[in-house]
Amino acid sequence: MLDRDAGPLRTQLLNLFAAGADAPLDDAAFDRLALRVFAYAFDHVAAYAAYCRARDRTPGDVRHWTEIPAVPTAAFKEVPLLATGAVAERVFRTSGTTRGPERRGAHPVADLALYRASLRATFQAYLLPDGARPRCLSLMPPADRLRDSSLAFMITDVMETFGAPGSAAFADEDGLDYPALETAAADAAETGEPVLLLGTSAAFIHWLDRLAETRRSFRLPPGSRLMDTGGFKGRGRRVEPDELRAAYVDRLGLDADYCVNEYGMTEMLSQLYDTTLRDRARGATALSGPGRRKAGPPWVRSVAVDPETLAPLPPGQAGLLRHLDLANLGGVPAIQTE
Repeated sequence: MLDRDAGPLRTQLLNLFAAGADAPLDDAAFDRLALRVFAYAFDHVAAYAAYCRARDRTPGDVRHWTEIPAVPTAAFKEVPLLATGAVAERVFRTSGTTRGPERRGAHPVADLALYRASLRATFQAYLLPDGARPRCLSLMPPADRLRDSSLAFMITDVMETFGAPGSAAFADEDGLDYPALETAAADAAETGEPVLLLGTSAAFIHWLDRLAETRRSFRLPPGSRLMDTGGFKGRGRRVEPDELRAAYVDRLGLDADYCVNEYGMTEMLSQLYDTTLRDRARGATALSGPGRRKAGPPWVRSVAVDPETLAPLPPGQAGLLRHLDLANLGGVPAIQTE
């Protein structure tokens, strides 16, 4: 847990998350909170403070959240980034790279309550904006089988919080239980009970390949939906998003707008999602809506920066992503992708 110095700020953040993804948080209010979260990290996370000082950035110098030093994700492979004296309730690890499992990054989390509050509010806004409470079918092992996976933690938590009776995981460390998963999908198609499928894109591709090989498909009931999470990293062939969504429509009978991709990082405690399902719930159509885009909760801000100068880029230009996540209280608030 975090020390008592974090108490008032922690309470304010939990209240903000409880207000949901539509919580009123304008730029000025976000900036004030971000500077407080930065000051706490500077005072309590020794390695981060040293990193900031090396860049001549301290709470006395930083005037806006975009000036808060962002730590490259590679740093999570080198040093523990946790407030001094705090005890990690869980240590989440990245899935590794081609350099091997010994190079996995580690994100120690001292306060899982912040993680739960953030992930639940955002998941509800983007996967359940219509108030649905479907039966959840997970293609991810449960959290007690993959204790260092932030994704397993997240999916298990939303299943327990929002899932209808009968929600279950259909995977373990050895892979997917295809017969049981397909029995559950066939049962949903027969009974007309909508379901929510959850898993990595790689897991869905393996299942879709099997369905194609066996010439089997399902017509899941209206209101059924799917969340995939990317996560290819050495797990077989990569499929372009449009092709993958087309396979969801063809093999599972899903509405393309109900196929929502989640963007998350082990190093962050908040997520971003495709907005298509949320837009539909608010009355947008394929023609009138804003198209497929990513959005997240108001307590996250993201900016693209130039890969060489690290200067913020104007809208529409591609660059490295920097995220500032207020839920990362007790760790590093600003993350820079590779």
